[in-house]
Amino acid sequence: MEQKPERPKNYLALAIISTIACCMPLGIVSIIYSTKVDTAYNDGNYALAESSSKKAKNWGIASMVAIGVILILYVIIMLIAVAAGAIDA
Repeated sequence: MEQKPERPKNYLALAIISTIACCMPLGIVSIIYSTKVDTAYNDGNYALAESSSKKAKNWGIASMVAIGVILILYVIIMLIAVAAGAIDA
């Protein structure tokens, strides 16, 4: 009997948190891939389960990075606006 490989992490928590707290479009992609992990594993498609796990993780991280970049750009724009006198500090 063939031994099953270890079930890959589905990163569903990361996907949900990144969707709610960060960048919704990227987080939704992460949720889609994270839900494919368990289904593929249970169907015996271990390669797809592993691939979906990696994609779910990458999209979740991309969502977190995107919100970080957006926040940094926002702060820079606000600092420029204050320095230019457009906004009272």
